[in-house]
Amino acid sequence: MRALEELVEVDVPAWPMLREAFSGAAGEVEVRPGIAGGDGESLLQLQVSAGSALGAMVFRSGGLVLDRGWLQVFGGRSPGAQGDPPSLAYVNRFPETVDLDWRPTDALVVARDVLGGVFALNGHDPASAGRPGAPGRMTYFAPDSLEWEAMDMGYGTWLTWIVSERRAQFYEGLRWPGWQEETAALQDGRGITVYPYLWSREAQEDLAATTRAPAAMAEILGFGVDCCRQLGLPSPGFLGAA
Repeated sequence: MRALEELVEVDVPAWPMLREAFSGAAGEVEVRPGIAGGDGESLLQLQVSAGSALGAMVFRSGGLVLDRGWLQVFGGRSPGAQGDPPSLAYVNRFPETVDLDWRPTDALVVARDVLGGVFALNGHDPASAGRPGAPGRMTYFAPDSLEWEAMDMGYGTWLTWIVSERRAQFYEGLRWPGWQEETAALQDGRGITVYPYLWSREAQEDLAATTRAPAAMAEILGFGVDCCRQLGLPSPGFLGAA
């Protein structure tokens, strides 16, 4: 086990580079503050250093809020202000005290959007968890297909990718006229349901004509798992605590 000092005191910390990327980001990107002194407990649990993008996000921030809350990237524990994302520790159910024998259930859930789409970082054996892609690479659970999609990039590359103009391109088929206002009106812990469902032909042909309503994120995630079972699709596995 590496001590906290070893994880924090690195020659080239990643946070200054990330802050620069966030300040020049495309669209609306809010960096939420973490707890005073940094989230050392989560850093110890992950055993990654502040020289990595993941370590810097967890130790130095309370996460990111993008596009008025459409997407939340999880970071370290925060003071708990309104609109703060839940912490990476909460979403992934870290043990109450550091336990080096603990591992994420299927993969490390690092971000989530209002539709129940989930970004996760593969562990060392994604195939055994039913996940596509290589170890240490990002994946996305798509609410319009109910399947995991491999992303050919690691966490650091994904983080700079998701704050760029490519985010809008990625979500182009999942946004409707007025999505900004509907997203901004959401209360903490809630997302948006769409009917007919996003994977239906009706929704994919005319997303603007669907009926949408706010709902608890736990309900949205659970519904996605239930639909996979009813449609005979592979279970998505752990989508993170909501």
